[in-house]
Amino acid sequence: MTRDEALSWLNEKVKTQNLVKHMLAAEAVMGALARRFGEDEQKWRMAGLLHDIDLDTVGKDMTRHGNVSADWLAEKGFPGDVVHAVRAHAGHAPAETRMDRALASVDPLTGLIVSAALIHPSKKIAGIDAAFVLKRFGEKRFAAGANREEIARCSEIGLTLDDFIAVGVEAMTAIAVDLGL
Repeated sequence: MTRDEALSWLNEKVKTQNLVKHMLAAEAVMGALARRFGEDEQKWRMAGLLHDIDLDTVGKDMTRHGNVSADWLAEKGFPGDVVHAVRAHAGHAPAETRMDRALASVDPLTGLIVSAALIHPSKKIAGIDAAFVLKRFGEKRFAAGANREEIARCSEIGLTLDDFIAVGVEAMTAIAVDLGL
């Protein structure tokens, strides 16, 4: 499946625009990480782009989230490692590979970065840097839904928290227009 086909499919399945933006952000960060580690950028980007494609379908039933997405990806012929990463990000499979671990950490990171951008006076991602986000990371009540434990597991892919956040901010800044930031 090409990226355009995947984006079209995503837009058929997902009607919540903030969720679409979240998946675009995850795609960008996963692509940046793949480049950094010399991994298959197309696979990593697809995992990021489609990891939450089932959320509008499963609603609040988080016991199904991730499994439904993974099943859909498998039916569409996506590689097994992409399917596994999507399943693992939701806790339905062990995070075994660098892609699995990256997706699990990227998922909450994007929310933390967006929240940080929105409290900056500029309301733009270009107005923040890794240090600004890192300060917010330490404020437990700020963006409480962004699981700090999962974000900090970036060490399992070989990055410090500072570096991981910097990669995320840079990748998301590159698509700021698409994110409305």
